[in-house]
Amino acid sequence: MAFPENNNINYDETVELNKDLQRIVEDVENLSVQLTWMVYDLVALRTNPLLGASMRKLEEAYQRCRAAVYDGQ
Repeated sequence: MAFPENNNINYDETVELNKDLQRIVEDVENLSVQLTWMVYDLVALRTNPLLGASMRKLEEAYQRCRAAVYDGQ
């Protein structure tokens, strides 16, 4: 009778391990996407220096818009 209990424990541990591994894979995928965008931004900025100024203007406009939307609530 000890075998079914051990199987349940092993199954539960396996399920928990699979969940943990899935979370780790998702975290690594997110880091990979962030790294890809960082490299893209770096290449774009080195290719066209004026792009940096445009990006800063867009970021400032976004921050102003976001402040207007969220401060009004």
